[in-house]
Amino acid sequence: QVQFVESGGGLVQPGGSLRLSCVASGITFSLYTMGWYRQAPGKRRDLVATITSGGSTNAAASVKGRFTISRDNAKNTVYLQMNSLKPEDTAVYYCNARYNKDLDYWGQGTQVTVSS
Repeated sequence: QVQFVESGGGLVQPGGSLRLSCVASGITFSLYTMGWYRQAPGKRRDLVATITSGGSTNAAASVKGRFTISRDNAKNTVYLQMNSLKPEDTAVYYCNARYNKDLDYWGQGTQVTVSS
């Protein structure tokens, strides 16, 4: 059974930082492209950043230079370091593991709120 434990969300002031973590089990973690997506109220779920099994990264234009995705295959964990947070970053952040269209899994989400 595939499971994710996401942590690190919370309330932070504009300009602050948070680090999200997602620990995966039930998959061969090192083979999967891992990603973070987010969904604000009333909006669609959008890509934040991904990291391939080989370590190549991709990030949405809105977070480039502020957010960094990384992975630790020994710990089955993917991270999202978020700096210079803005109110528009407020959303539920979801961890994703994708090998192909049939092996595509989602975490339960963690809330990030950026507000003064």
